[in-house]
Amino acid sequence: MFISLTKILIADDDLEIGELLADAVRDEGWEPVVCKNGAEAYQRVLAKESFDLVILDIMMPGMDGLELCRRIRDQVLCPILFLSAKAQTFDTMLGLEMGADDYIAKPFVVEELMARIRAHLRREQRRERRDGNRVLRLGDLELHRDSFEAFKAGAPVELSPREFQLLWYLMENVNRVLTKEQIFHTVWGMEYGDIGTVAVNIKNLRDKIDPDNRYIKTVWGVGYKLVRPVEQEL
Repeated sequence: MFISLTKILIADDDLEIGELLADAVRDEGWEPVVCKNGAEAYQRVLAKESFDLVILDIMMPGMDGLELCRRIRDQVLCPILFLSAKAQTFDTMLGLEMGADDYIAKPFVVEELMARIRAHLRREQRRERRDGNRVLRLGDLELHRDSFEAFKAGAPVELSPREFQLLWYLMENVNRVLTKEQIFHTVWGMEYGDIGTVAVNIKNLRDKIDPDNRYIKTVWGVGYKLVRPVEQEL
């Protein structure tokens, strides 16, 4: 029987730290994927490789960790942790606002880092258990959580992982008004950051699945709600 290992993506241009992290990850029974720079890590994500958690250094040549996080945040739903020698409060806030879930300063204690990783992985497992329903249908929309596939009128629709999760949340709360803050906290899993990214992803969803404005409604000054199409209410 094949058992999938927890896969951790590590991006750090310091080879010694990369090896240290890889050894610690293996000791936990997980699978490390070590990249020596941001561009290499970005290519692994673009290749649709699946990761359970991402660890990023900030100061890397070429594409730094902040830019890498910005680019991949809507491509991966797993936790992202920064591991950086930049330890000022401003640096921490900037990292979190870029979409990271945690920020750990160098030098660090390996045991503490592994404990934080375990905590993030447990949180993700609890979230998956809450999402017991694996298929959602509304009108001519259909979502399959296991495969992250979306369909409209039976035809596949290409959604980013974040767009998929956003649409799933809206469909779970059909006819309920959700504030931008609620959406951001639930879908992005963050208490603060760029809430404007909600509107950007809503626009993307409308372009892809709702050009006729049948499903996603804006409640001005509050947020959004997804409604059943009129023909379903008759």
